Amino acid sequence: MTRDKSDDQTPWSQSITDVLAWADVSRDEGLSDEEVTRRLEQFGPNELREAEKRHWTAVLADQFKSFIILLLAVAGLAAFVMGDVVEAVAIFAVLAINGAIGFVTEMRAISSIESLQEITEIETRVRRTGAETTIPAGDLVPGDIVILEAGDLVPADLRIIEPSKLQVDESALTGESVPVGKTSDPLEEDVPLAERENMLYKGTYVTRGSVEAVVVSTGPDTELGHISASLREAAEEETPLQEKLDELGQKLVPFLLVVATIVLVSGWLRGQDLFLMVETAIALAIATVPEGLPIVATLVLARGMWRMADRNALVTNLASVETLGSTTVICTDKTGTLTENRMTVAEYELANGTVEVTGTGLETDGTFKQDDQELDEPQDPIVQEALEVGVLCTNASVTEHESEIETSGDPMEVALLIAGIKGGLDRDELLDSMPEAREVSFDPSVKMMATYHELNGAYTVAVKGAPEAVIDSATHVKTDGDTEALTDSDRAEWLEKGDRMAEDGLRVLALARKEVDSTETPPYEDLTLLGLVGFIDPPREEVKPTIQRCQDAGMRVVMVTGDHAGTARNIAHSVGLVDSADVEVIEGRELDDPETLSQAETDRFVNASVFARVNPENKLDLIDLHRTAGSIVAMTGDGVNDAPALKKADIGVAMGQRGTQVAQEAADMILRDDNFGSIYHAVREGRTIFNNIRKFVLYLMSCNLSELLAILIAALLGFPLPLLPLQILFLNVVTDIFPAFALGACEGSRDIMDRPPRDPEEPIMTRTHWGELGVYGLLISASTIGAFVIAGGMYVGGLETREAVTISFLTLAFAQLWHVFNMREITSGILRNEVTENLYVWGALGLSTLILFGAVYLPGISLALRTTPIGLDGWLVVFGMSLLPLGVGQLEREYRRRFETPTLPPILEKLTSSLP
Repeated sequence: MTRDKSDDQTPWSQSITDVLAWADVSRDEGLSDEEVTRRLEQFGPNELREAEKRHWTAVLADQFKSFIILLLAVAGLAAFVMGDVVEAVAIFAVLAINGAIGFVTEMRAISSIESLQEITEIETRVRRTGAETTIPAGDLVPGDIVILEAGDLVPADLRIIEPSKLQVDESALTGESVPVGKTSDPLEEDVPLAERENMLYKGTYVTRGSVEAVVVSTGPDTELGHISASLREAAEEETPLQEKLDELGQKLVPFLLVVATIVLVSGWLRGQDLFLMVETAIALAIATVPEGLPIVATLVLARGMWRMADRNALVTNLASVETLGSTTVICTDKTGTLTENRMTVAEYELANGTVEVTGTGLETDGTFKQDDQELDEPQDPIVQEALEVGVLCTNASVTEHESEIETSGDPMEVALLIAGIKGGLDRDELLDSMPEAREVSFDPSVKMMATYHELNGAYTVAVKGAPEAVIDSATHVKTDGDTEALTDSDRAEWLEKGDRMAEDGLRVLALARKEVDSTETPPYEDLTLLGLVGFIDPPREEVKPTIQRCQDAGMRVVMVTGDHAGTARNIAHSVGLVDSADVEVIEGRELDDPETLSQAETDRFVNASVFARVNPENKLDLIDLHRTAGSIVAMTGDGVNDAPALKKADIGVAMGQRGTQVAQEAADMILRDDNFGSIYHAVREGRTIFNNIRKFVLYLMSCNLSELLAILIAALLGFPLPLLPLQILFLNVVTDIFPAFALGACEGSRDIMDRPPRDPEEPIMTRTHWGELGVYGLLISASTIGAFVIAGGMYVGGLETREAVTISFLTLAFAQLWHVFNMREITSGILRNEVTENLYVWGALGLSTLILFGAVYLPGISLALRTTPIGLDGWLVVFGMSLLPLGVGQLEREYRRRFETPTLPPILEKLTSSLP
C-alpha cells in the first residue's frame, strides 16, 4: 500500500473486495503489529496538524505594525533630536499605552478561545492480528479494520464493510440536518461527498446501529484534514480599517513636508530668527501627526470588544468588530445557525386531510389545527393512531427534570415523542398498557422499523419508515372510521403527497400498523397505512427579526447550505430571507468551475439569496464572487465544512456552544450563546466604532490644522508668532487628546442602523470631510488671529506682549475644546445628540479647562509656556472669540440637517472644491 495509490483512490466507487485488496488487509485478521509500525512511519499519526498558536511576542509585535505607528515613532525621534523632550516622551508614552491596551485585550480573547477548544483524546476499537483491541485513535493507519457502535465518534475516513441498521450524524461536515442511513454498496465515482452513503468521515459520529469498516485515510489525508490544510494556507487579510488607517498615515507624509517647508521659508524670508522658525516648523510638523489616533482607535475597538463580550460575542482581534460594521453581505449556514438543528413535527398528512402541529424544538406545549380549528389535543381517531405509532415505534427517550427537557436518540424519533406529549400521550404509560414484545430495528436496506406490542392477547405492530417503502408494503389505508383497500393509484397519490411535502422542505416519514397473533409474523406485510408525518428543523426564534433588521440596514443575507434545495427554500422563506416560496435555489455543482462563468452567470450567483448542496470549495468561490463585486463579506457557521469560508471571509462568525473546534479556530468572532441576533448588535457596534474613529480623526486633524493656519496667517500678515513652539506641543499632547478620547466613547446616533452600509472603498476622510477639515481649521485659526489682534490693542507693546500671546493661545485652546460639539452627526439635533449625551465628553472638557487654567496660573507651567495671567477683559476676548467657530459650525450642520444633504452648503462647497 502506497500513498500514491491512496491519493488516487475513490473507495466509495470500489467493491468491498477491491478496497480490502487495495488496503492489503484481511477483514478477519486485520493488520499485523509489524505492518502497523511500517504504515505508521509511512503515513504518520492519525492527527490533524494543529493550527499554530500565536505566541505572546507575535501578538505584541502586531500592535506596532501599522504605518501610522511607524510615522509616530519617527516624529518622536525627531522631537527628541531637536530637544523637545516633553513631546518625544509624550509620543512614545502614547505608543506604549496603545501597544499595552491592544496586547492585553487580544491575549484575553486568545485565552478565552483556548478554553472553548479543549481537545479530548478518543479511543477506538480495531481488529489486529485476529483479535479486537482498543487503541488511541491517533494510532490508526490506513488498512485498519475499525468497529463502531452508536455514540462513537468516527476517528478517520472509513469505507463501510458491513453496516447494521447504521445511521450517522454528518451535519458538521455536510450540513445535512438529520442523521443519514448508510450502506456498503459501491457508488458512482463522481457522487458528491454528502451522498457517499458507503463512507464514514472523521469528525462525524454514529447515532444508531453498528458498523465494521476499513480505514482509507488518516490525519491530514482525511476530508477534515484537507479542510484544516486549506485554513493554514489561507492568507490573513488586512481588515478594511487597518488599510484605511495606513492609507491616512501615508497621506500625512507629504503634508508634513509641505508644512515644515512653508513655515520655515515664510518666516525666514520675513527676517524671523532662523533657529526659532526651524523649531516652530518642526513643532508644527510633529503636531500635524495625530498622536492620539492609534491609541484612540485601539481604545474604541477594545471598548467595542468588551461591549460585545457582554453580549456573549467573543471577538478574537480588535479590528474584527469594525469590519463587521462595514459588511455588505452575510453568507450564513442553515443548519444550527438559522435553524435550531432540532427536528420538529410540523404536520400529519392523513386520508381525511392535513393536521398542522404548533410548537417548535423541545416545546411540549402545542396545538393541533384541523379544518381551520385549533385543538389542544386532536380528536380525530386517525391522528391519535398516528401519534400512538410514532410514540411506540422508537428507541428515543424524552424526560423532564425541573422544567428542563432531556432527550436521547434519533432527532426525528425525539420529535415524534414530543408530538405525542402535545397530543396527551406519555410513552411510559402507553407501554404499561401495551408492553413492547419485540423490536425490528431500522434497516437501511428496507428503510423501515417496527415494534410489536402486546394488547388483549394479540399484538399491535407499529411501523414507520421511508414513504416509498411503507406505502409499497401497505395493502390498506385508514380512513374516517374505516379501513379501505389501497390501490396502485392510491399508492401513486400518496407518493405524490410525500413529494409535495419534501418540496416544501419537510422531512417525511410514513406511519402504519397492523394486528397479528404472533411476534414471529413478518413485520412489513399487509400493513394499514395511517398517513405521512412531516418534520422541519425549525428556524431559531431570533433569526427572522434579525434578518429583517439586517436587510433594513442595507445588508444582504445569503443562505449557503449543504442541505437539499427544497429544505433550503422552505427555511429561507420562513425566516424572511426571501419573499416568495418559489425563489430560485442554486445548487453547488453550478459553482464547480467559477473561472469559466460568463458575466450573466456571475451576476446571477451574486444576486442569488439561497444556495443548496454546497461543498466547502463552493463557499470559497462564492466569497470570491462577492468580493470581486465589491462587497465586504461575513460568513457565519458552526461546522467543519464552514471553516474555510470562515477563514477566508472578511470576518468569520462561529458558534460557541455547538461550533466545532476547527470552525472556532478559523473565525474572527465566536457567539458564545449561539444567538444569531448578536450579529446585528455587532454590526451596530462596528458602524459606531468607524463613525467614532472618523469623528476623532476629523476633530484632531482640524485642531492641528488650525494651529498651522494660525502661524501661516500671522506670517502672511507680517505679525509675530501668535503661538510659541512649546505652546503648540502643549495643546497637541495635553488638551486636544482628552476630548478626542471622549469622542471614541460615543454611543452612536439613533438612526445608524437605518442607513445602508458605507461604500467598502470609502476612506476614513471623504471629500466632504476634507472640506469640513479645511473650514473648521480656517474658522478656529481666524478666531485665534482675531483675538491676537484685539489683544494687541489692549496692551502696551501691542502684539509683542506676553498677554497678547497668552490670549491667542487660550483662544485657540478653548476654540478646540468647544469644537468637539461640531462632531455630532448631521441627523442629530443641536441640544440632544450622541456628543452632548456622552458624559465622557463633559468630563474631558472639565479636565482640559483645569489644565488650561493651570497653564496660565501655575508658576512652573506658565514659566515653561511663557504665559501670564490676563484680566477679565482678556478672558472675555478668549471666550467670545473661541465660541465663534462653534456657532458657525452648528449653523452649518443645522443647515445640512434641515435640507437633508450630506454635502457642505454651496458657499462652503466652493471654498473647499480644490481640497482632496
